[in-house]
Amino acid sequence: MEHSFIAWAKQRSSKLPQVKLGIGDDCALLAGSAEDSVVTTDSLCDGTHFILSECGGRRAGRKLLGVSLSDLASMGATPVAVFLSLCLPRAAAGDIASEVFEGVLEMAKEYEVSIAGGDTNVWDGPLVLNLTAIGKVEPDKAWRRSGAKPGDAIVVTGVLGGSILGKHLDFEPRLRLAKKLKELDIVSAATDISDGLGIDLLNVTVASRCGAEVHLQKIPISEAASRLAQSSGNSPLDHAIGDGEDFELLLAIPKEKLPLLPAEIDGVPLTPIGEFVSRTGLWSKERGGVKQLPPRGYVHS
Repeated sequence: MEHSFIAWAKQRSSKLPQVKLGIGDDCALLAGSAEDSVVTTDSLCDGTHFILSECGGRRAGRKLLGVSLSDLASMGATPVAVFLSLCLPRAAAGDIASEVFEGVLEMAKEYEVSIAGGDTNVWDGPLVLNLTAIGKVEPDKAWRRSGAKPGDAIVVTGVLGGSILGKHLDFEPRLRLAKKLKELDIVSAATDISDGLGIDLLNVTVASRCGAEVHLQKIPISEAASRLAQSSGNSPLDHAIGDGEDFELLLAIPKEKLPLLPAEIDGVPLTPIGEFVSRTGLWSKERGGVKQLPPRGYVHS
């Protein structure tokens, strides 16, 4: 439902000149005189994106802001301010609210972003969190999903898979890494890996009107993915491609600029895993040849 609704809403939404980029990317872009504004909003629900009784309100709050900062990183933006809204369960609403706020505040201080406002409500349902984040970027310098071209390398940051074992709550949004990549001026397209490598790569190919060929043996697999595979019945590679909520970056780097790509930035590896191609669709390249790669990932039904 999620992806079909987004596609439907994109067609239905009004297109006005002040909106440079609307529904369908990691963030929206609003035109400004000196800088463009980058805006993203995210909602997290107890029982779907976190389990409050297990992680507590503070970690849920940290995740909430981290998710939005990851979106800003994927556009090459600098965060400015956030707006926090809480829909609180009637029992212990005050205690939960303060814990969530403290979690958001911890991460806001770490990344020098201001909590500028928001809203609170109380109801008989579970905890629901919403955050809108605003960033800034030089005019026409934001990374988009639509910039990849055939021949560009597919690059991922960090390691992938097994986020359910803890990373989905405790991760570093790649803002600092994105800032250093912006200075190198080598990225032609980007998104963050939130729904899973398969789905997020498909999103880039659809936006860029091209395809992708992935060398499966080059995908960096996390230790958590290997541990999870021991009990899940899936392979570590399956987890790396489809688990989601890694909150790493997926980048397109033009072939001629690939020599400028560092092997790592601040200890975070940057790994070429394939290339964008003119043939549409996702493809895996192995010793046996090329075959279609299903766009696996986590879909919110």
